[in-house]
Amino acid sequence: MTPIGRRLPRSALAGDAVTVAPTLLGRVVVSDSPDGRVAVRLTEVEAYRGADDEASHAFRGLTRRNAIMFDEPGHLYTYFVYGMHWCANIVTGPAGHPSAVLLRAGEVVLGHELATARRSERTKPAHLARGPAGLASVLGLASAQNGADLCAPGAAISVRTGTPPPTDLVLTGPRVGVNVGVEQPWRFFEAGASSVSAFRAGVRRRRPTP
Repeated sequence: MTPIGRRLPRSALAGDAVTVAPTLLGRVVVSDSPDGRVAVRLTEVEAYRGADDEASHAFRGLTRRNAIMFDEPGHLYTYFVYGMHWCANIVTGPAGHPSAVLLRAGEVVLGHELATARRSERTKPAHLARGPAGLASVLGLASAQNGADLCAPGAAISVRTGTPPPTDLVLTGPRVGVNVGVEQPWRFFEAGASSVSAFRAGVRRRRPTP
């Protein structure tokens, strides 16, 4: 069984998102709820900066949706996409300077039964936390968890030390599904992990012709 380890302090989650992102691989996100505990070891993440990153939600400045990105490091930023899915990010700050790391994929290491119940019965065990929507789903992360302080004493959601992969197994590549900033290799993933997403280039959506 993968060891969960101790809670990471805020300092471990603070810094430039591109620098912090690869250090999150192998860390374990633990989510406690009345239904039970689920823990996911991270195998894939993506870095998003603020004003200098067109793919970032904070590129055009502060809004009600992205306000948590402007908070101090160590907070959870969740958002709704495609009218059906939630995604989760760890804010890396500093306060007032938006940046965050999207949690793209991982492997469930605790709470398999609850994680399975939160996904489709057709989902393979190795793919329970594959993709940002799947990862958020098994951890039970949605609107109520937006802004959660991952570093507060006794926090229901926390990031633990886990077991980081050897540096030679940490790979990088383009972010998945974005149509701007595609030249930036700001997706970091663990080589050989079955939960890692297949690369998918972004498609610029066009409005229908009247």
